[in-house]
Amino acid sequence: VLFLQIVHILNMTSAKIVSFLLHPEESLHSLQNRIEFETGISTGNQELLLETGICLDPRKPASQCVIDGVRGWDSYMVYLFDKSKTVYDGPFASRSLSDCVNYIVQDSKIQLPIPQLRKVWAEAVHYVIGLKEDYSRLFQGQRAAMLSLLRYNANLIKMKNNMVSASQQLKAKLEFFHQSIRLDLERYSDQMAYGISSEKMLKAWKEMEEKASQCAQAEDIGYLDEQIMALHTEIVELQKSPYARRQGEVMETLEQRAIDLYKQLKTRPPDHAYSDSTDMVKIIVQTVQSQDRVLKELFGHLSKLLGCKQKIIDLLPEIEVALNNIKEADNSVMQMQGKRQREIWHLLKIACTQSSSRSLVSSSLEGTASTAAATWLPQGSSGNSAPHPLSSLAAPDDGESFADVIQENVNYLELFSSILQEVRQEQSCMMVS
Repeated sequence: VLFLQIVHILNMTSAKIVSFLLHPEESLHSLQNRIEFETGISTGNQELLLETGICLDPRKPASQCVIDGVRGWDSYMVYLFDKSKTVYDGPFASRSLSDCVNYIVQDSKIQLPIPQLRKVWAEAVHYVIGLKEDYSRLFQGQRAAMLSLLRYNANLIKMKNNMVSASQQLKAKLEFFHQSIRLDLERYSDQMAYGISSEKMLKAWKEMEEKASQCAQAEDIGYLDEQIMALHTEIVELQKSPYARRQGEVMETLEQRAIDLYKQLKTRPPDHAYSDSTDMVKIIVQTVQSQDRVLKELFGHLSKLLGCKQKIIDLLPEIEVALNNIKEADNSVMQMQGKRQREIWHLLKIACTQSSSRSLVSSSLEGTASTAAATWLPQGSSGNSAPHPLSSLAAPDDGESFADVIQENVNYLELFSSILQEVRQEQSCMMVS
């Protein structure tokens, strides 16, 4: 018998306990099917919580809900919730009276012999203690729901912090990107008159600026932040609520009074005396009324807990979507930044290539000019001597015809054209490389 594994399930929707004998290596899904048969709650809507608020792991066997050892094994509960419901409003009937206790409740003034009265009152005390224990179990289920809510809330806070951090990073990158591209566009406009121009690239940069403005929509998480903060406030209020703490003091007092009455009855000698049950019935009625009141408060508070939990469950996918949008916008901004920087370096390469080409052309022109000057100078003159005035140049009638001068100019033009062609070929080779 000690090796048997029995799990007790407290159905929080009906306040009733169902017990199951676990088969060796039984899976949790198999246990849930048995629970569905007994309670009518489908396996998809079942939420099984331990006292710590931890949900049972479907990957582990059903024995995870049974504690090791002998002590307390028969009082350990697993709390069953219906995920399709967020309002638990009862009515929850108290445990039924035994026949003999019901007999004295119907007529509390009936006289019974002391020996018989002891048996009836013993059952009455057991009934009062049972009412208090029923409340204690349900309160423990409410506590498990609170701990589960706090676990969900901790996960929500973690995701919210990740979302806010990602949003702030995106905002900083967008500000940097906007400042950078504005400066680039200004500098590009300044150099267009004397430098390099590309309408295609200018259009692409302006499109990047517009796209970056659209990415800024992803960083707007204010509506989610407001909902999360309001939910945090609601959870804090639920934690501070008096209904979050045990309300069974009155029932505990009544329990002690019932025990004391029974002890007083036991001290009376078992003679032929008779007595009524007015005091004991009064305690029973007060205990039932007290349980009705505290259960109404308990399930009202439990419904608020489950409502908050459902709000968190609904918010988590929205936060996931916001995080994905922020990451996509962040990647888009970084790609645009990288593309623009590559284009700037490409412009720099073209500018350097053109600068080197101009240097080659100017050096070639200087060499051609010096050759032409040497040709026009007289044979006996040196490079450091002053140029001859026009009156000292030979006139055409000194034996040199205009046809020779024209031919010489044509030769110089062909030489200049060949130099320009070489420069263009070198520039094309550098741009290709």
